Amino acid sequence: MATIVQERSRITAKGQTTVPKAVRQALGVSYGGEIAFVVDEHGVSVRRVEAEEADPVIGGFLGFLEQDMLRNPHNVVAFPPSLAERMAALAEHARVDLNEEIDGSVAL
Repeated sequence: MATIVQERSRITAKGQTTVPKAVRQALGVSYGGEIAFVVDEHGVSVRRVEAEEADPVIGGFLGFLEQDMLRNPHNVVAFPPSLAERMAALAEHARVDLNEEIDGSVAL
């Protein structure tokens, strides 16, 4: 297969690296996205982790949470109105576009 993009990235003393922007775009991941490093007989490859496979424990945890809420409905209470109002006031001017491309390198 012909090389389309080749990027370099340095490994830090802590074993961390930055995934170059062109690679993030090719993988279709952005801030908060997950990638998997796959080592097999052909070498090493990187792929995007799909949302439904991101955490194998989450389904079990959500099931546990659901059962606990059903057994103990008295523990499920609404936010106090004052807390909800304070949260809304703090976030009132925050604008976030989750689909916006990240400019530059991102250390994961």
